[in-house]
Amino acid sequence: MQPRRGTHMDVLDALHLVDVGRGKQRGVLAVVLAVLIIGSLVVGLAVLSAEDESLQFSGEGQPPSNDWRPYSVVAPIDTGINVYHDHFRTSEVYPDWLLEGLGVTMTCTPTFEGTWQERYEADRSSCWDNITTSDIVYFEGTKIFGTSPDGGTDINILDDPSDGHGTAVTGSVLNANPDAIIFFVEGFSNNAVLAAGTSPLVDVVTTSFGAIGSLPVSGIESGTYETVVVNNKIHTGAADNSPSPAVQDATAGPPWSIGIAGYAEEGDDQKETMSGSYPDIAADWTQMLPNHDDVDGYHETSGTSFATPRTAGILSFVIDHLREETGDYGSGASLSRSGAVVNGSWEDGTGAQIYNHHLREALNLSAWYPSFSTWDPTSGTTPISPVAPCTQVGWGVVNLSNIQPMIEHLNGTSPMPDRPSDVETCMQVNQEAREAYWGVYPSEAPQSPSTTYLLGRD
Repeated sequence: MQPRRGTHMDVLDALHLVDVGRGKQRGVLAVVLAVLIIGSLVVGLAVLSAEDESLQFSGEGQPPSNDWRPYSVVAPIDTGINVYHDHFRTSEVYPDWLLEGLGVTMTCTPTFEGTWQERYEADRSSCWDNITTSDIVYFEGTKIFGTSPDGGTDINILDDPSDGHGTAVTGSVLNANPDAIIFFVEGFSNNAVLAAGTSPLVDVVTTSFGAIGSLPVSGIESGTYETVVVNNKIHTGAADNSPSPAVQDATAGPPWSIGIAGYAEEGDDQKETMSGSYPDIAADWTQMLPNHDDVDGYHETSGTSFATPRTAGILSFVIDHLREETGDYGSGASLSRSGAVVNGSWEDGTGAQIYNHHLREALNLSAWYPSFSTWDPTSGTTPISPVAPCTQVGWGVVNLSNIQPMIEHLNGTSPMPDRPSDVETCMQVNQEAREAYWGVYPSEAPQSPSTTYLLGRD
C-alpha cells in the first residue's frame, strides 16, 4: 500500500534541509509568517502473557514469538511519574522478551496498599534507594517502565511531590490509548530524549517542555532529529503556551517533529489563545488527569503539555490497531523491521509496511477546522478564522474521532481526500519556513537545557 503524501516533511525529506540563502529566506519568511498570523488573529477575533517465558528477545523490535498481543510503546520525557496511581495499574503480565527488549536492569514491585506516602516508605529500601541513572526499571503491576538518565533529582523516576507534570502528561497518553506501554524518561535534555529515541521498541516520543515564549534558542532538536530521521520513530512536541509562532520553537518547530497547539475540545471548539500559532495540529487543551501525590485522585489541568501526549496516544492507538490487523507483533521502527512502524501483511498476503510519514500524512488529512460560529466570547478562546485558519491550528484540530478515519485511510478501505488547495499552500509555506529555519540545525553536539527553559508547558 502506498498512501498519498501531503506537503509535510518525511524521513527522506529531512535529510535534505535547505542550506543556502538562509538569511534572505528567514527575512522573507518572517514577514510572510507575521502577516499570516496577525491577519488570521484579527479576522478570527472579528467573527496503547507470553506462554513460554524462557524465550529470549531476538532482533530489534521483533519478538521471538507471536504469543502475546500487538502493542505499541510511548515514551514521555518529563519530570517523573507517580507509579502508585490507579491510572497506571494493569493486571497484564508482560512477557520476559518485552522486558529484555526494553533493556530492563531492575524490577520493582510497588506496594499497592495505604496512602501514597505509606507506599513510598514501604518501597524505599527495596526500590527507590537503589535506582541509579543507568537503570531501566519495570514497575510490576503497572504499565510503566522508567529511567532517569540525567539524574540530579531527589528520587529517580518518581514524580517530585511538588511537581506532578510528568504524571499528568503520561495520564493523557493512556486516556487516548489505555493499552499503550509507557517507557517513561525523567529529564529535559537531548540525553533524555535519546534514552527513548534510541530504544528499539519505542514507537512515539512525546515532549512537553521548551523555551519560554518559543525563543529561538537551541534545545532538544538534535535528539528529536536522531529519534525521527535516523531511528524512524514519531515525535510529538508541545508548542508554547503563548500565541508565538511554533516554527522557531526547538520542541515543536523542527520539520521532523509534529508541533501541537491547543483547542477547547468539549468547550467551544475554538483555538486556545495562549497556545502556539502555526503548528502542525491542535489537540485537547483541558483534561482530567491523575494526581502526582495520591493514589486515585484527578484534577483538571490545561496546556499544550497535555494536548501533545494526547496526540501521541491517538497515534499509538492507530498503530496498535494496524499491527493487530496486519499480524505485526513487534514494535519500534528499527532496520530489522525495514524502518517501518507497522511491518506485517494484509489479509490478501501482500506486505503491509507503514512508515512514520504515512502516519503523519493520515493525521494531517484527518484534521479539521471547527466553525467559528461555536465561539463563546466569554471562554477566553480565539475563534477559528475563516481566513487562513492554518496559521492558528495548522492542518486543523484532532481528537479521538480522528482515529477511525486514519485507520481506514492507512488500511486502504476508505482513503481520505486531499485537503483544499489553500490549506495545502498555507502548510507548504509552513513547511518551507521550518526547513529554511532549521537548516542550521540540529546542533552538532547535544546540549543541556538553557536557563530560559520552562520545564513543562501547562
